[in-house]
Amino acid sequence: MKKFSESTFQPIRKPKTSRQDSGGAKQDPDWNMLDDQLREDQRWSTWPDTEKLMRGPHPYPEFVIEDAAAIDTELGVLKTGKEADVFLIERATTEHSALLAAKRYRSSEQRMFSRSTIYTEGRSIRRSRDARALKNSSTYGKLVEASRWADSEWQYLKLCFAAGVPVPYPVQILGTEILMEFIEDPNSPGMAAPRLHQVHPTQVRLRDYWEQLVEAMRVLSSLGFAHGDLSAYNVLAAGERLVIIDLPQLVDLAGNSQGVELLQRDCRNMCSWFASRGLEKDSEELLSELMAATW
Repeated sequence: MKKFSESTFQPIRKPKTSRQDSGGAKQDPDWNMLDDQLREDQRWSTWPDTEKLMRGPHPYPEFVIEDAAAIDTELGVLKTGKEADVFLIERATTEHSALLAAKRYRSSEQRMFSRSTIYTEGRSIRRSRDARALKNSSTYGKLVEASRWADSEWQYLKLCFAAGVPVPYPVQILGTEILMEFIEDPNSPGMAAPRLHQVHPTQVRLRDYWEQLVEAMRVLSSLGFAHGDLSAYNVLAAGERLVIIDLPQLVDLAGNSQGVELLQRDCRNMCSWFASRGLEKDSEELLSELMAATW
């Protein structure tokens, strides 16, 4: 089994300071007179502030705009969650535009819950200072915790995308904000694809969805991971295809003593949803198939 852990991933460089000073009392050294042309819901594209490890895998899809003159406009909220909010962003130049999803992790003070340690068992923290800060819940430790979840999701998105798991393409990360592919509803252009729990597909499409899901879970298992929180609420139904979202808690099946139990829960959750739509599947049979792919 090919095993990946947090220590497999290369470190992410911290972001540069933003172009604008939100307080107004102290002028940002990066400010220029063109900033005054932006509305409150706009900013200059943050792509130029990112470096190689903070950008998605090559080749870049056509919707990735690299132009430093592009403007990001916040169009609204796609999802409000317990630990992060997702916003719809338009990145545009005078000639091109693209819709992106911006996932912004909250600080520990603003979160409505803390991730259970069952997900992080088996993960390592490189820097001893960070480990001490997390243990002591210091101010710095809270910052480390917020960026740790964002960094985890970023790395897992890149890993899964490269392996062929159906996840949104990861465009960039800057601080605790991840920009990723906006998964659009092909039947309603400009609208987000519905979550799987919201749809009632035909039996033909339902069987196709099942095959897609099993293949996605099999690839994850072959990488040594379980989603850990998989349900019909974090799978998008974009027309004929499924897209899996919310990946920061991916569970290391070899390093986490509860990994198999969490994978079993994923299997039960998904089999229950398919049964509710008229397609009966055996969760234990699915678990056995996935475990075979793992080892």
